[in-house]
Amino acid sequence: MFKKLKLSATATTAAVLTAAALAVISPAPASAAPAPLDRARIATHFDLAKGQTPENIALAPGGDAYVTFAAARQIARLTRSGATRILATLPAPADGGVHTPVLGFALTTGIVRADDGTLYVLYATGTSDLTALWRLRPGGEPQRIAALPAGGLPNGLALDPHTRTLYITDSVLGTIWSVPTTGGTPTVWSTAPELASTGFLGANGLKIHNGAVWATNLDKGTVLRIPILRSGRAGKVQTRATSLPGIDDFTFTGHGDRILATLNGPSQVALVQPDGTHATALTDADGLQNPTSIALHGDTVYVLSAAYLTARDPNLVLAHLHN
Repeated sequence: MFKKLKLSATATTAAVLTAAALAVISPAPASAAPAPLDRARIATHFDLAKGQTPENIALAPGGDAYVTFAAARQIARLTRSGATRILATLPAPADGGVHTPVLGFALTTGIVRADDGTLYVLYATGTSDLTALWRLRPGGEPQRIAALPAGGLPNGLALDPHTRTLYITDSVLGTIWSVPTTGGTPTVWSTAPELASTGFLGANGLKIHNGAVWATNLDKGTVLRIPILRSGRAGKVQTRATSLPGIDDFTFTGHGDRILATLNGPSQVALVQPDGTHATALTDADGLQNPTSIALHGDTVYVLSAAYLTARDPNLVLAHLHN
């Protein structure tokens, strides 16, 4: 995730973000193999003036999307027909969010959906009363169910439905937390050095896949795999891909380990093979504006762009996946 000067709360934050953007704006290396995405189109435009900077996405079985609008502190539902419905707005911190680490503004980040329709959302404010894992049941009001450190930046969120465990990346503290879906006190699951930042944001995107926690590191441009041991503890970190500048969110394309990943600064989607090689699949020519998250429903790929750096046309791009 990034923040443009126009949306930043302080000049200091803008300077940090500008430096970080320059560090990841170079394009990702690409292989000669063609990427299996086509028919990309902008399906929905969002309102930047209203803070509709889409940060993360969770899909319902029918193809509707649940998203977090970071700057607006909102949870929204996007229908397949293109309508946007705001489900909840999280409370603003008393200080306006200026003490949120690195970014300097309060923001909603990761989101997942349970089978019963319950949404779990992360909120970072830099304050101990609001920085937390939140729950939103269908037709209900958002509830804070697990406090997280005010000095961190909870970002990626993944749900293991078998153990009813939520995993959370903290991009500032370089930590993966675990917490039951019922809430309570989070447990430190991993603080492996591969999760740490190099000055901006470290551990970011997060997924549960084939018995392991997978995460990205935005600063280091890496994809990481951490096995879940029989005890539930974290195994040894495996670096599965490198040289992916500004990598944010990702999704798997099937039962294997091939992934599609959003590269925020370069405004690209990369196809990453199981051996770590990768190719550019979508670019700004397809409508991407600093893409933040990606999901797959059938053969339809959903890509959200927040326009944090371009400051124009945050949107949802749909594309077709074929093999």
